[in-house]
Amino acid sequence: MKVLIVEDDPLHRSYLHEAVCTALPECETVIEAESGNAGEKLARDHKSAHIVMDLQMNNRNGIEAARTIWKERPDTRILFWSNYSDEAYVRGVSRIVPDGAAYGYVLKSASDERLRLALRSIFVEAQCVIDREVRGMQQKSLGQAKGFSDTEYEILIDIALGLTDRAIARRRNLSLRSVQNRLQQLYEKLGVYQAPLEDHDESRFNLRARAVTVALLRKLLNYSALERAEAELEEWLAQ
Repeated sequence: MKVLIVEDDPLHRSYLHEAVCTALPECETVIEAESGNAGEKLARDHKSAHIVMDLQMNNRNGIEAARTIWKERPDTRILFWSNYSDEAYVRGVSRIVPDGAAYGYVLKSASDERLRLALRSIFVEAQCVIDREVRGMQQKSLGQAKGFSDTEYEILIDIALGLTDRAIARRRNLSLRSVQNRLQQLYEKLGVYQAPLEDHDESRFNLRARAVTVALLRKLLNYSALERAEAELEEWLAQ
């Protein structure tokens, strides 16, 4: 067995190396990469390697690296190890997992025992392991517990990118009325509403800008999600 650790923090890499050796005595080789780009290259060089992947890294984050690796080798087993359980990260991972892939999402705050159990469950038994906190966010992101549907979340991303209602309708293959209805649902779920200024007829907020601000504050959006969305938008515009 080979395990590839993709983590930009040297102390975390050292900790993961020790955890892998303890949890997986059958592991013959542990390879380390300090960035997403290096991780992609080493994954190609070591095609049978299982992967422990940090999510937030400079230059190329774990979601982008994992998407490339899975596109080339869908049966790769990946354990995401992250500080974050934000909806933006959880949705980002959920969107790229191939059907039937064994993967995990464990927070860095998890105990040593929890991490070792996840390593064995994913890499040896091919089981999916998701931390409870992440699982709750995952269920919410799938439209449960008053979360956002995929379409609503896509529209939230689109207004953050600055697209008009008509551009969103064209991009998402929706009618203009459907886009406007979903925008109203977004505003309601985010608690964004039009409150007039005292003694004036003008509205207090630009609802689109306010919705993006609230989404950022609630960690529904983050830099990585917007960076990825901007790249996807450029591809769409090029078509």
